[in-house]
Order: sequence, then C-alpha cells, then structure tokens
Amino acid sequence: MKMRHAIQFAATLLLFATPAAHAQISSPQIKKDKKQPKENVEWLWQYGPPPADGRETQLVLDTRFRPFLAQYLTAPQTFWGSPKTGYKPLDETALDFLSVPDKVRADDNRYLSITGCVFRFNPARGLLWVDLGLPHPFIIFAAIDWIKDSRTPSEPGAEYTLWIFANHPIDPDHIPLALTHSVARWTAQPPSGSTVIQQITRAILVDPDGTPHQIQPAAIGANTFTLPPSTEQKAQP
Repeated sequence: MKMRHAIQFAATLLLFATPAAHAQISSPQIKKDKKQPKENVEWLWQYGPPPADGRETQLVLDTRFRPFLAQYLTAPQTFWGSPKTGYKPLDETALDFLSVPDKVRADDNRYLSITGCVFRFNPARGLLWVDLGLPHPFIIFAAIDWIKDSRTPSEPGAEYTLWIFANHPIDPDHIPLALTHSVARWTAQPPSGSTVIQQITRAILVDPDGTPHQIQPAAIGANTFTLPPSTEQKAQP
C-alpha cells in the first residue's frame, strides 16, 4: 500500500511538472502546423482490468491522456476557480480532479470508468466515463465539489454538488443506464482515508456549450447504488 501511494505521489508531481516542460519546447509554428488528433481512443482499453487495480497511474501519465482530455472536454465551467482569478478550462479541471489516481474499471467490454481526486484535497473527486461502443466516443467528466457553506468535509452531513459535463448533449430524462450505474458505484464509496459517504444534494448537467441543467442527484445515480442486472438476478432467492 505504501509503495502504491508513493507511485501515485510521484505521478502527481509529474503531472504538475509536465506543462512547464511542454511550454519550453512548444512554439507558435508547431501549434499552427499541428493536425487535429484522430477520433480513436481504443488505446484506453489497455488500462482497464484485469488487474482491477494498478493501471490508473500509468494511464494518467500516458502522453496521449492530456490531448485526449483537451479534445473532448471543451465546455466552459464555473465551479473550479473564482470570478476574480478566473476559471480553468474543463480539460485542466478534469486533470486536477484525477491528479491522484484511484481506479480504472471496465464494464460490459464497452465502458471505462476512471476515478481520482484532487491533490491534497481528497473530497474533491473526479470520474471520467467513456463509452467506446459508439461511432464517436461519448465522454463524461463528473466532479464532486464541496458546498463550502455546509459542514466541513470531515463531518457527516457535509453537502456536495455533482457537476456532469458531456462531449455530446444528454437528455436529462434519458440518461444512459450504464452511466447512472457507474456514478452510483462511485458515489457509494467514501473518499480515500474517510469512512463518510459524500451526500450529493445538487446535480448540474452541463451541455457542451456550457448551458447548465439542474437535475435530481438520483437521476444520474448519485447516492443510489444499484447492482448490475446479472448480479441482482443471482441475489434473488
């Protein structure tokens, strides 16, 4: 366990150090001539289980991961930052919320769920959900954000907002079941080092153009853990 934490810490330092290195070698001419990346994210599969754990650090350090986030997470966001200092681009926000890697899970040979949290603030957690079964990948970034006027994160009863960003519009009345299951499973787990389940009291679904839609947290699966259909059937007497 200590070794895994040491690897994650080293990965986090590398993530924060990487932008500076890129800034030194980039130039306007290189950016101008750079072609748009192809819409192929099959490389993500190599980081899915088995094994169930242990691949998440390698994923966030993959040189394709940052361009992947930049390509698909383009909606404006207004929760990570402030009006005075400005808000980070969504891809950089996602990187912050995944900077301490947690798990990579594969479901139904189609979906990937990648989780993590903010460096030195475990309650701020991120989920990157990818549907690879469509002609164009369907990418969701979800973030659990502490409501600062509620109790402190270490106390039971602290409240959180779940922000959900998609690269394609989602009908709030027809959210994919695979996504709600992944969110339910994710929110059923407490932050690292805690035994307190985070209470999601608000959920905001954001369109690719930045239009927000407040939805019921249960509609996206928050705090409503459900078993997969096959497991539910086995559990029946």
